[in-house]
Amino acid sequence: MCQRVDDVMKLCCELSANQQVQTTVKQSSKGAATAGGLAFAGGLVGGPLGIAVGGAVGGLLGCWLTSGTFKPLPQIIMELTPQQQQMLYRDLMVIMGDIQWTEVAQLIALVMGNATLKQQLTGALLGYVTKELQAKVHYVD
Repeated sequence: MCQRVDDVMKLCCELSANQQVQTTVKQSSKGAATAGGLAFAGGLVGGPLGIAVGGAVGGLLGCWLTSGTFKPLPQIIMELTPQQQQMLYRDLMVIMGDIQWTEVAQLIALVMGNATLKQQLTGALLGYVTKELQAKVHYVD
């Protein structure tokens, strides 16, 4: 059973890498609050020019505070706890049904060759990340 979970996690990594998805885990609000707070404080002290200076300084500070919080989805998947992996595995197996495979390469080929299944699994994966991990999803251009 553990090997099947590992195979499905590798499939998830392949799906998300193929979509070039990044996530941010609830840190964006910290950066925005820092930028906004310093812009507000700058406005109180220096008027319109203070807003500009405070916003710039706050933006840089917010960037520094949240650096490293945007991660590629495959990295997040590989960092899931065993319980989280098991939950994601169960969610995806409902969609995959009775698909049989002997190795991960075969599983990836089966899913990537079926556009409908690929879309359903990607949707379920992104739904899990959004709902269970409370992360926001971003597509990289």
